[in-house]
Amino acid sequence: MQNLPVAPSAGSARQRGFTAIELMVTLAVLAVLAAIAAPSFTPLIERWRVREATEDLQSTLYYARSEAIKRGGNVTITAAAGGWAGGWTVASGSDTLQQTPALSRVAVTQSGSKTTLYVDRWGMLSDSSGGAPKAMNLLLTPSGKADTDTSAIRLCIASGGRIVQSKQGAACPA
Repeated sequence: MQNLPVAPSAGSARQRGFTAIELMVTLAVLAVLAAIAAPSFTPLIERWRVREATEDLQSTLYYARSEAIKRGGNVTITAAAGGWAGGWTVASGSDTLQQTPALSRVAVTQSGSKTTLYVDRWGMLSDSSGGAPKAMNLLLTPSGKADTDTSAIRLCIASGGRIVQSKQGAACPA
């Protein structure tokens, strides 16, 4: 007697994969979880935007200082027509050295509402042409948020050129 292969019975066959109903239920549960989690990401995204804008502005200040020292002064950082949140330009005379585009959903306010910073040949910043270097600050907040929001950062520029970040828009250290 030979051993012949036995055909599986109809009830013992295994199916693999998901049914359409199982897939739809899984997607519905994932959609509900995503809808619940999405609002909690908003503060995190706002913090990232403000931090990125702060680092861009801080690197621009360092760049302008190094260019002023290299070129013997006459370097300016000028806010765009819409203010600091609209971007800024670093220039030396009529030469544009660097241009930063508008910020996305970040408000920037400079102490004294100045829109131009001047850098002298020693790399010191002032807010008026030929004026003595003095301490100043720029406040960066998510658009529509208060100065003391958890995402707010105050960029403090000391008269000696030191740049410090203060969290939650806190006052600059003395």
